[in-house]
Amino acid sequence: MTASEKKQVPVSEGLWTTPSSPGEKPQLIGSKCPGCGEIVFPTNRRCINCQNEHMEDIKLSRKGKIHAMTTVMLRPPAYYKGPVPFSIGWIELPDGVRVNATLLGAEPDSFKVGQEVELVIHKLQEDEEGNDIMAFGFAPVEA
Repeated sequence: MTASEKKQVPVSEGLWTTPSSPGEKPQLIGSKCPGCGEIVFPTNRRCINCQNEHMEDIKLSRKGKIHAMTTVMLRPPAYYKGPVPFSIGWIELPDGVRVNATLLGAEPDSFKVGQEVELVIHKLQEDEEGNDIMAFGFAPVEA
């Protein structure tokens, strides 16, 4: 496979937007209930609060704060081929939703609860055909 044939494949479709211009950045896609205002991620067709079946897709904030976190020291099951150790956390977004994500861009033990982080799309691993499997994570906000 040549570099031009290599593709970037999302780990799951519909989790984030694809920028259409150079200055645009990706955003996670959630759902908002027009009835009760409940916001969820990932998207859902039925409100988990009031059972409304008419959820609206919305773009979520790119920045949030670490609500809780841990460092994974042992390799997960066979499907995961990324680095170990790594940190994961619950990111509280200003939209009122918490997102579970990998924490990137710093040593695993350097993250702190309350730290401001920003959405990044990154290469998680390669598939059997050599394509990049892309995932979302959060990295410290640059000062």
